Amino acid sequence: MAKAKKIPPAPHPPLAEEPVASYLPAVAEFTYRKFKKIADLVPFTQAEWAGILHLSERTLQRYAKNNGSFEGIYTDRILQLQELIETGLVTFSSPEAFYQWLKKDKHVMGHVLNFNSLSAGRGIQETLNQLVRIQQGVYA
Repeated sequence: MAKAKKIPPAPHPPLAEEPVASYLPAVAEFTYRKFKKIADLVPFTQAEWAGILHLSERTLQRYAKNNGSFEGIYTDRILQLQELIETGLVTFSSPEAFYQWLKKDKHVMGHVLNFNSLSAGRGIQETLNQLVRIQQGVYA
């Protein structure tokens, strides 16, 4: 009986060695000034921002006073909100109209979306999804 010829395994393509930091925001350097640029786009009160970010107003004031850098969890939430705000400003005629829309209860697929929804990541995403539906003319 003839011996079976061994076939060498196919070489694996090299893995992409892209540094993770190249596509993630610099969380350590997200200062209050950067946050303020986002916050100034909409008429949210300081108390509303504090509630959305799960911070006390006093802590938010300390960030402002020292131009402190937000911790990663807050930066992530702020960046989610930035995407929501930018989409909302494109969708509505003014920041005030967008703000009023956020304040109203919206019955969407069995839940209610409103301003309080912004205090959870899922609520932010569902509100963003609703804005995209509005832009596309699909009302749920």
